Amino acid sequence: MYRDFLANSALFGSNAPFVEALYEHFLADPMSVPEAWRAYFEQIRAQGPQVEERPHSPIVAAFEQLGRMGPVRFVKTGSDDGQYQVATLQLINAHRFMGHRIADLDPLKRFEKPAVAELEPSTYGFTEADLNREFNVGSFQGLGKQTGTLREILDALRQTYCSTIGVEYMYLTSTAEKRWLQARMEPIRNRPKFDADQKKRILERLTAAETLERYLHTRYVGQKRFSLEGGESAIVALDEAIRTAGRNGAQEIVIGMAHRGRLNVLVNVLGKSPKMLFDEFEGKKASDLSSGDVKYHMGFSSDVLTPGGPVHLSLAFNPSHLEIVNPVVLGSVYARQVRRGTRTAKDEVLPILIHGDAAVAGQGVNQEVLNFSQTRGYGVGGTVHIVINNQIGFTTSDPRDLRSTTYCTDVFKMVEAPIFHVNGDDPEAVAFVTQLALEFRKEFKKDVVIDIVCFRKLGHNEQDEPAVTQPLMYRKVRQHPGTRARYAEKLVQEGVIPQDEPDAFIARYRDALDRGELLYNPVVNNVVRKHAVDWTPFLGQPYTDECDTAIPVSEVERLAERLTAIPEGFALHPRVQKIIEDRKAMGRGEIPADWGFGENLAYASLVAQGFGIRLSGEDVGRGTFFHRHAVLHDQNRERWDAGTYVPLQNIQEGQGPFYVFDSTLSEEGTLGFDYGYSLTEPNQLTIWEAQFGDFANGAQVVIDQFISSAESKWGRLSGITLLLPHGYEGQGPEHSSARIERYLQLSAELNWQVCQPTTAAQIFHLLRRQMLRRLRKPLVVFTPKSLLRLKEAASPREAFTQGGFQTVIGEVEDLNPKKVKRVLFCSGKVYYELAAYRREKGIEDVAIIRLEQFYPFPAKALEAVLAPFTQLKEYVWVQEEPRNQGAWYWLLSRQHLDNMLGKGKRLLLVARPASSSPAVGYLAKHVQQQKALIENAFGPIDA
Repeated sequence: MYRDFLANSALFGSNAPFVEALYEHFLADPMSVPEAWRAYFEQIRAQGPQVEERPHSPIVAAFEQLGRMGPVRFVKTGSDDGQYQVATLQLINAHRFMGHRIADLDPLKRFEKPAVAELEPSTYGFTEADLNREFNVGSFQGLGKQTGTLREILDALRQTYCSTIGVEYMYLTSTAEKRWLQARMEPIRNRPKFDADQKKRILERLTAAETLERYLHTRYVGQKRFSLEGGESAIVALDEAIRTAGRNGAQEIVIGMAHRGRLNVLVNVLGKSPKMLFDEFEGKKASDLSSGDVKYHMGFSSDVLTPGGPVHLSLAFNPSHLEIVNPVVLGSVYARQVRRGTRTAKDEVLPILIHGDAAVAGQGVNQEVLNFSQTRGYGVGGTVHIVINNQIGFTTSDPRDLRSTTYCTDVFKMVEAPIFHVNGDDPEAVAFVTQLALEFRKEFKKDVVIDIVCFRKLGHNEQDEPAVTQPLMYRKVRQHPGTRARYAEKLVQEGVIPQDEPDAFIARYRDALDRGELLYNPVVNNVVRKHAVDWTPFLGQPYTDECDTAIPVSEVERLAERLTAIPEGFALHPRVQKIIEDRKAMGRGEIPADWGFGENLAYASLVAQGFGIRLSGEDVGRGTFFHRHAVLHDQNRERWDAGTYVPLQNIQEGQGPFYVFDSTLSEEGTLGFDYGYSLTEPNQLTIWEAQFGDFANGAQVVIDQFISSAESKWGRLSGITLLLPHGYEGQGPEHSSARIERYLQLSAELNWQVCQPTTAAQIFHLLRRQMLRRLRKPLVVFTPKSLLRLKEAASPREAFTQGGFQTVIGEVEDLNPKKVKRVLFCSGKVYYELAAYRREKGIEDVAIIRLEQFYPFPAKALEAVLAPFTQLKEYVWVQEEPRNQGAWYWLLSRQHLDNMLGKGKRLLLVARPASSSPAVGYLAKHVQQQKALIENAFGPIDA
């Protein structure tokens, strides 16, 4: 019987989600479903985990647990027609799945609601005559009872899922999460109950948001401010989010957002003084930064009072690349959580990201961030996302061209985040879903989304005229009285406030703005923050290259012993075992130390001194080029928690923390995250390593708009370190060049350090220098590939026990300085090829000098190594990169070397021919080019 039923039923196949829901009902009470379905489900349960019924197999275990708990009990309806009961349950499920499609979400009501057949009773065979028939409601809690008439059921469903709140959540695989949401939405039908004081607060927040925008509009005519008008409910959402978070134990909130509404958030949420904002409009702000930035990019921090006590708010600085701030915020939050080190840290520090509708759907960094949101090294316990959805994106966009999905928030479904769509003209609904979102995040440590569907009263900026391209939409916008006015009228009608109170609210707020003050100031002063970091020691420090980074021989031996101590019974791969044995010998000084040893020794010495280290990127635990082996893997165990050992976490008692995380396949998102981490942790060495230096191309926005310029724009210090494998090995155009020229082009105002070390001791001293100096500036390191195992690049043990990082390495072979007529300046691995050729040919009149640090340019050190060569006639810069790339044009334009050489002396170039591609792809051609390059460096000068 059930085979015929399933074969012909419209409830099967494409309606698999309904079948799953029906299966839940069966598990709770088998007698509540029709006989045909009961027989089918009995067969599934009897077959056990071997069943291949795909719609059910992933959830069988969860449903069986639900069945044992028995949270729902069904009451017999007395109806003999089980098919109508099934149809009722399907109608309930359809509203849970698709009710948002016909919800009242658009304040402008521009479009007709779509026809969704699954939400119509007639689709299931019901007629008008059935509206008064009584049916079991299953797990639906909107009636407060187990049975009700179809009319009652339908009214409750539409109030819950089709009013000014539309919820997407039924794609969640966790039954517990779905049940949690239903228990909070359905009993009250998504209709919050606020008392008079709460409603007055909502009106006050709307009044503050609207009045500030209109005040700025009339006082600073034509100036860009990226107005929030039309989306004022976002201030209600933020206010409620902060207050709810404070009640739930939050002590810090980091907020990231782009332009729209930023000035409003600064003043009405973070409590920035209006006078300070007015001074920025009027150009009165002191020029305390070398570059500065526009007012709608600036960040701010304050402590505000909430029902749970003071909460520290930080609004991150943001460039114009909209969503790029998101990973930066999350990195900062993660660092703050790690610093606390408590079980409740993820409740105590909360990220809130505010998006625009076009940007959240259009910019790929969001996918990268969501992808690592639940991973070990990047998860922050869930992010609260607020979308200010003005339904237009940027001014001239046609909605058909904005995206290929139904909603701008569909990307969040990849991490099963519940999405609350809410009409911005219903601020009480906005406040309610914000509370719900914050509580969900606290309960399940997952991302959650609030999509405030609103509009934008003005153009993309205040100088724009949107009606040119959106005439009908802006006809409706002009007719809209505003969210504040509508809500004020509602409260007057309810008797919550008298008729004249809304205008009085506005007048009081304007009077306060005239004084440059806030009517309602949430800021509290003199809050002692236990977990705050003191950046004072790093502020105003003059730049220096000098730093003693050597460690005693005894310490080298001790650290080497700890780095090579393997737990008993831990089986290493034979190749790794050989590396460990070699490192033991390196620590004893029996053989020169290779790059991997030098790098690990730097980390070990730093954690031994109490510094922390965070190392992340693709394959960083092992190292892309099989050199680092910071994480060791037991060959007899596959489990990650039991099958790995990290020597750097076991150096000594009381050491600094060492974190190493193999990142997702992401550059932009991951580097943004690590940069944000570095902004919050000056006492940890934060390193991001590109799998190949070329791949940093994918993170160029982070490099350009944050790392290279944040100090001059915003006064933000960071010690982020970038390890970018670079070198021409014949691996083609995407595996050769880390684009040295790009970093040098961005070098100015002592904004960072750009280095290319060539020995194991050099990377050791460079990494230590980055932490030991009272200086925090980004460090860009072009690291090698072939040099990782080149014997000539290895260093004797004494190189670690004396001196420090050499910005320039002079001639190291035994040449007679008076015989030297030509000097070759170079950087990176080409040095070893030049030196090998010189030895092979017995050349004695050419010296080779290595530039280990490009920027800041080490002029004095270079002068010192040149001094012995008094008979020089020829000066040549040699680089592997094409002549239009690499360091050549930077050296030429800045005249770094020319200024040193003096008048009448010309610097010549040996390089690959200019090319649009960074390297050739044919190995034979690479070998040919490299051979010619080396020979030309020693060949006759073409005058």
